[in-house]
Amino acid sequence: MPAPEKTQRPAAASPRALSGLLPYVRPYRGRVALAGFFLVMAALSTLAFPAALKTLIDQGLVAADPAQRALQMRGHFLALFGVAAALGLFSAARFYTVSWLGERITADLRNAVYAHVLQQSPEFFESTQTGEVLSRLTTDTTLVQTVVGSSLSMGLRNVVMGIGALAVLIFTNPWVMTQVLGILVLVVVPSLYFGRRVRKLSRASQDRVADSSAIAAEVLTEIPVVQSYVQERREAARFDRSTEAAFETARKRTVVRAILVAFIITATFGALLWGLYQGTEAVLAGRISAGHLGETVVLVIIFVGAVAVLSEVYGDLLRAAGATERLMELLAASSPVVEPASPRPLPPVAGGSALAFEGVGFHYPSRPQQPALHDYTLAVRPGETVALVGPSGAGKSTVLQLLLRFYDAQQGRILIDGVPITEVSLAVLRQRIGIVPQDSTVFSTSALENIRYGRPEASDAEVVAAAKAAYAHEFLTALPEGYATYLGERGVRLSGGQRQRISIARAILKNPPLLLLDEATSALDAESERVVQAALEAAMQHRTTVVIAHRLATVLKADRIVVMDEGRIVDSGTHAELVARGGLYARLAAMQFDLHPATTE
Repeated sequence: MPAPEKTQRPAAASPRALSGLLPYVRPYRGRVALAGFFLVMAALSTLAFPAALKTLIDQGLVAADPAQRALQMRGHFLALFGVAAALGLFSAARFYTVSWLGERITADLRNAVYAHVLQQSPEFFESTQTGEVLSRLTTDTTLVQTVVGSSLSMGLRNVVMGIGALAVLIFTNPWVMTQVLGILVLVVVPSLYFGRRVRKLSRASQDRVADSSAIAAEVLTEIPVVQSYVQERREAARFDRSTEAAFETARKRTVVRAILVAFIITATFGALLWGLYQGTEAVLAGRISAGHLGETVVLVIIFVGAVAVLSEVYGDLLRAAGATERLMELLAASSPVVEPASPRPLPPVAGGSALAFEGVGFHYPSRPQQPALHDYTLAVRPGETVALVGPSGAGKSTVLQLLLRFYDAQQGRILIDGVPITEVSLAVLRQRIGIVPQDSTVFSTSALENIRYGRPEASDAEVVAAAKAAYAHEFLTALPEGYATYLGERGVRLSGGQRQRISIARAILKNPPLLLLDEATSALDAESERVVQAALEAAMQHRTTVVIAHRLATVLKADRIVVMDEGRIVDSGTHAELVARGGLYARLAAMQFDLHPATTE
């Protein structure tokens, strides 16, 4: 399998990218304010500890009257315990509130991204791999959760404590702290350089993880092909190379972060130790008290601890900024197939929908120089069954994709019941259409729910009736738990023909006025094909049907056969008329019916 195509992305993300989370934070402003209150109270409780310690030393330990010392000590220790209790209470409240916010905001963000991706047209998935989307939904949202639910709160708490400790230090030791701050300014410039490096490597690391996820999703989806060609080792080696690339990028990011942390902590400690040295000399000279020095020591420890934590949190913020930027890219993606500003209703129909293609020209976005349809004009009467035949690449499936508005034509227009489909709501349009695709889709749920996917509000009796019409009832009732049997991922417990009959039953249950059959019997054996063909013929009554078929024996009874080649209609008529005229259809029929003469009987 080819290596996944990599899209170009920005090299770095700024912490400003986290502003993209604001729409998901606003609904919980009350809880954010409550978390902020608990955060500030926890920080103030921490800052109250040095002041209580100063009082203990100056008034409890160094008190001149020994008789009063024990009593004063007891009171001071009770005050210290009160500070500790307040710190514990406010910290617990902050932890719960912030963790709740992290979980809630991340869940909302994940839901928003997933819902937005589901609205994208197939063009989006031509350039974006499913595995990359899954990586953003899991890895990136987990990084955001870590920041919102933990790191950001911890960072804000340490900002408050660090600023508070620094303010007290400056107020109590103005000259010394002026010198210390001058030294700390020199720490900022190298930190900014390392911060930019971390941002670049954080984004690159997340991209490499997404590449690994894309490879895994692609291979695991097609595991039977991988195993049948004995490519397990090759695919494992390809995934190993991808994960090694992710590891190497993460290692470089970690090295830079480690250097940044080491530099900040060392430089900060050096500056503050200089201040402590001068404070100790001031005690010896009698300019300040021992309690004042003790208070200064604790405040220095609080400040240095805050700086150390902030250096770690800053790294987390950079990683989360990269993750947020990637998620915002998904949310910013807009489908070229847009809802009309003022949707028009479709008229009610009783005997099938009318279709019209008027001079339609279309090319796929990934192949702009290769037209899939060229000046395509076709009218289908209500209740008519029209078969589209032709060689592979003739544009037959493109007709169905345009009908469903998976893509919009670049020229011409398509009408359903007299209304241009671009003027109809997507939901209304697609509700009027039922489709049985060539590759039947079975979801990892019960047989009952798989069929009910066509009409979620349908009763069990209606589901069973649709299954009987599709000749699926017999094999479904033979399953271990009947209709309640879990069918496995992508219906692995069923044969190809059984999966196709589930898909046909789903379309029958929907009961739309327009039915699209894209090689609907391609996966069936001869016996199953006969019974399902009979079910399809019954389902096609009283509705318009467009059938795509390579096996011409399945469309002999169509009202009209439209022959396509290279995106154009080259002939049209009944089977007998087309064979009599010769041309492409006659050649296709001769090849197929000469190989299978029984089909002409």
